[in-house]
Amino acid sequence: MQPSPLEDALKELHRRFKGLDSGEVATYIPELGRADPDRFSICVATVDGHVYCVGDSGVRFTIQSISKPFVYGLALGDLGVDAVGAKIGVEPSGEAFNAISLEPGTGRPRNPMINAGAIATTSLIQGDDAETRLRRLVDRLGLYAGTELEIDDAVFRSERETGHRNRAIGHLLRNAGILEGDVDAAVDLYFKQCSILVSCRDLAVMAATLANGGVNPLTGQRALAAGNVERLLSVMSTCGMYDYAGSWVYRVGMPAKSGVAGGVAAVLPGQLGIGVYSPRLDQFGNSVRGVAVCEALSREFGLHFLRPPVSPASVVRTAYSLGQVSSKWRRAPAASQHLAESGGTARVLELQGPLVLSTVDIALREVLGDFGPGQMLVLDCRRVVAVDDAALRLLAKFATEAFTRGAALHFVGLEGGSPAMLEHTRRLADAGVIAIHGSLDDALKCCEDEMLRRAGFVHDPKDELPLAHHSLLTGLDEGEIALMQSMAKRVEFPAGVRIIRQGDASDAIYLLVRGQVSVSVDLSGGERHYRLAMLDAGVSFGELALLDEAPRSANVQAESDVVCYCIDAGAIAGITGEHPHVRQVLTENIARDLVVRLGRANTEIMALAS
Repeated sequence: MQPSPLEDALKELHRRFKGLDSGEVATYIPELGRADPDRFSICVATVDGHVYCVGDSGVRFTIQSISKPFVYGLALGDLGVDAVGAKIGVEPSGEAFNAISLEPGTGRPRNPMINAGAIATTSLIQGDDAETRLRRLVDRLGLYAGTELEIDDAVFRSERETGHRNRAIGHLLRNAGILEGDVDAAVDLYFKQCSILVSCRDLAVMAATLANGGVNPLTGQRALAAGNVERLLSVMSTCGMYDYAGSWVYRVGMPAKSGVAGGVAAVLPGQLGIGVYSPRLDQFGNSVRGVAVCEALSREFGLHFLRPPVSPASVVRTAYSLGQVSSKWRRAPAASQHLAESGGTARVLELQGPLVLSTVDIALREVLGDFGPGQMLVLDCRRVVAVDDAALRLLAKFATEAFTRGAALHFVGLEGGSPAMLEHTRRLADAGVIAIHGSLDDALKCCEDEMLRRAGFVHDPKDELPLAHHSLLTGLDEGEIALMQSMAKRVEFPAGVRIIRQGDASDAIYLLVRGQVSVSVDLSGGERHYRLAMLDAGVSFGELALLDEAPRSANVQAESDVVCYCIDAGAIAGITGEHPHVRQVLTENIARDLVVRLGRANTEIMALAS
């Protein structure tokens, strides 16, 4: 399976920042100092349940302070906004995360993201005993991650043995009346909360659960009431990155939380969650590579949460293969049969709305499963209203990778859309990486022609199909074919000549043996024309003259120099008595062709309406 362009982008970010080795592993908790400083992973989870990971995504580390917003959500669910708000504020502190200070006047911790607020939050978790409260806390974080989580006992013991500052904060909270009950029990629960093991993938899914309104996009389970999601994201935005919070919102623009074990979780509401793991920390206690990756993702892919919102789920208006929907070209039966059987090698995606990082990822994911050598993809962009730089970069990555793998990418409908996309794709087309077409039908025909070329259905357009090989005469014996040959008149039409005019009398049938003709109908009193089909050698037209004497219902025009055999309908009627089998075979062939065309039309309607 071809990698997603988003996955390729994450690999490129991983390569770019792998050599960034500034910062130091946290050592104030001794057990954290044993972490491998070179561990590095990046994961992205989308709200429709896809996860992309690069690097050490399966390595587990302790969640530390990233647990704070999720536990805050549990407390809100247990007690409600007012009760929790009476104990814990929501204002940025402007102080270090482990500062021993409370809000003047109220005695509250300033927010739930600093240690004082987090310890107070943890003390509010409901349960009959310490074990129940711990189990509820671990299980709730597991709902966010979509997997069972456990505690690293060695890290917990290390935190408990060295966490004197946090105990001091606990006693300060107890003295202010914020923390009730046993201080040591509350602080121990906080230490265990911070010692829960997660992977980078877990962090991305937890963040995506918040991006998805509190519902885990992988399991479908709700981890947080929808009304509390905005509260968590708000405090993450203003307080989640410690003293770097203001710069983070300015540079990255995603609600986020970091932990001193090296994890970072960031949320793009409505679209995706990001997890990064790298243990080297900066002076604020944030992962150096984690900050760098998130800044690059936001800058290069337009992920700032103050950008106009986008609904990604409806970007693919419809998808179908050339086995379901064909071009307007009618071909000889053998060629048509081959296209019907092998049409799955070419697919069409009709896109709509704005294209951004998440919507392009959804669109391309439709075809990645089998898009490889020999495959063709048509992107119909007639309903795309806007394209940003991030989407263009992903499309360019995908197109270039497809080209190198021997697949073909076709674009339709660019002229009336985004000028940036048109310019971008023209450069790719000039390099031979993609093809741009003026209409969907042109793109479909191009794919069909390539499929027929591969299968050997190639003939010189100057060659003339023998009349005996024409599809309308299938089933006649040699004598009957000779009879038809004697009745037929070979006629030539130069390109541009109207062979049949709408409203003319139905007096003859035409067997096309060289060239192409178009079939169209007049609209608005003849001021406009709508093309119904293009016919290739081996196909007949005007054949309904054998069945119905009604006036011609369409125009037929030579699109190239054309050779036909014209047979008078009255002459065929005149031989019915002496050669009834001829009339029967011709009628059956016409009926069979109509049935095939009707069935094809039904298939196309179902594909386009799905």
